[in-house]
Amino acid sequence: MTTARGDQPQPDAEVDPLVCLREPTDPACDVFLTGTVFLDIIFTGLDSAPVRGTESWARGMGSSPGGVANMATALARLGLRTSLAAAFGDDHYGEYCWDALEQGEGIDLSLSRTVPGWHSPVTVSMAYEGERTMVSHGHEAPPVDAAGALPAYPPHARAAVASLAPGRSEEWVARAARGGAKIFADVGWDDTGRWDLAGLADLAHCEAFLPNAAEAMRYTRTDCPRAAARALADKVRYAVVTLGAEGAYAVDGASGETAEVPAIQVSALDPTGAGDVFVAGFVTGTLADWPLADRLAFAGLTAALSVQEFGGSLSAPTWGEIAAWWQHVQGHAMQDPETLRDRYAFLERLLPAPDRPWPLRRAVPTIGFRAAAS
Repeated sequence: MTTARGDQPQPDAEVDPLVCLREPTDPACDVFLTGTVFLDIIFTGLDSAPVRGTESWARGMGSSPGGVANMATALARLGLRTSLAAAFGDDHYGEYCWDALEQGEGIDLSLSRTVPGWHSPVTVSMAYEGERTMVSHGHEAPPVDAAGALPAYPPHARAAVASLAPGRSEEWVARAARGGAKIFADVGWDDTGRWDLAGLADLAHCEAFLPNAAEAMRYTRTDCPRAAARALADKVRYAVVTLGAEGAYAVDGASGETAEVPAIQVSALDPTGAGDVFVAGFVTGTLADWPLADRLAFAGLTAALSVQEFGGSLSAPTWGEIAAWWQHVQGHAMQDPETLRDRYAFLERLLPAPDRPWPLRRAVPTIGFRAAAS
């Protein structure tokens, strides 16, 4: 049998990007997602990859909820009312992850459950030379009785985020789409090597598909990521292909509109979770009905800000951090103020007044402290 924890009220977000669109009859949930929550332990400040038979010391370390929690946190920090359905272990790791998400981030966990006797999945991530190496351990959550099962019927929501996998279809995705939710999907590496687009059954329910360049070209049998995006736009309304250091390219399959935004050049500390933050930024811009180029620019900006911090959910930026960055770069000698004003002028009406100068330094959650360090 599983047990549910009491609901916690969601704290007010710094900015509500949908405030001008909300109606009394709208769903209470902006974005629904489900998946596996990991406890992430992240080591940074490594000079090189660990060498067999030696001990490496890291100059930085943090712990935070990971896995699907990266996406949920990124969405919540951008002011979207986020609902997560997930299983949590009843160990200290699971308790920590639950409290960090519900109380720390204001994520609705009313559809999540704690499973007695099941230990939390764990990932250790090591960041060095702009890349990461991960080691994970965990088991699937045990079957539960009908009273404690995760919902077959997702909540009424504006949107849902799904992770597609070859040969797998999730019934909740189809149900959410039939209920009016816009489905945003990414995809992982196809270990089978088939790269069969027809094998992504839930793509038919998607509003937007956001693969990286390598994935997009393999699925479409093209040798150019922009050609891949145009091919994918025959399958979904919005095909968005991330281009790494080059930025991102998107196609509106309904209108034929295209947009390309270069990446913001930053000093990357840890890329963990950057893809999740990019998707969250694009979801936010789409639900707010921004122009396609603005959505792409915002997604790229939030992802760029995230790689300057370490950890998946730890690194997702808030509106306060975006505001501090915006104030900083406009007076920075290395930036072109006119280019920035043109590209990010749409943010002016949204950004709060920054209460701290850039760069911001976050308190890092670490298991074991009873109170936050000052």
